Amino acid sequence: MDNPFKNTNFEENKEEAETAAENTEIENEEKIEEKEQPEETNPWQEKYETLNNQYIRLAADFDNFRKRQELERENLLKYGAENTVKKLIEVLDNFDRGAKAIETVEDCEKVKECFNLAYKNLNDVLGKIGLEVISAEGEEFDPNLHEAVMQTPTDEKPENTVITELQKGYKLGDKVLRPTLVNVATAP
Repeated sequence: MDNPFKNTNFEENKEEAETAAENTEIENEEKIEEKEQPEETNPWQEKYETLNNQYIRLAADFDNFRKRQELERENLLKYGAENTVKKLIEVLDNFDRGAKAIETVEDCEKVKECFNLAYKNLNDVLGKIGLEVISAEGEEFDPNLHEAVMQTPTDEKPENTVITELQKGYKLGDKVLRPTLVNVATAP
């Protein structure tokens, strides 16, 4: 009679488990051997990775440069006139002093004197900044500097000569801020 408590499957499972354990050990040993052997490296792959890393760094550097330039441009637009305005504040101070000085003055000459001092001070500051008056009267008409609003036929002046200046023109360095409005002589 067979033993009812004996599990034949148990012995078979035990053998299978031992076989599986042996196989796992063999696989682990193979993996260890594979790791011990140096992987074959592809020189093209290494070069690609190096160049790709350089490209990524360069792109990041360029992006940072672009952001810095944008910030500098914004600051220039925002605060570029700072030095000019600081110089003009002096002129405002002189106008304030002149206004206080002429409150009690009844002499017209004193008022003229205050006005002339403030006007001269303003012209000096604007000259230091680089603002220049465009000379016109008696000069040959230049469409880059002058704007002809009138033409007068005359024999007294050569043709294309500015007879009168109707409104002053200004330039800052080489850039014309406002052309001079002029009357130009033409042939009769």
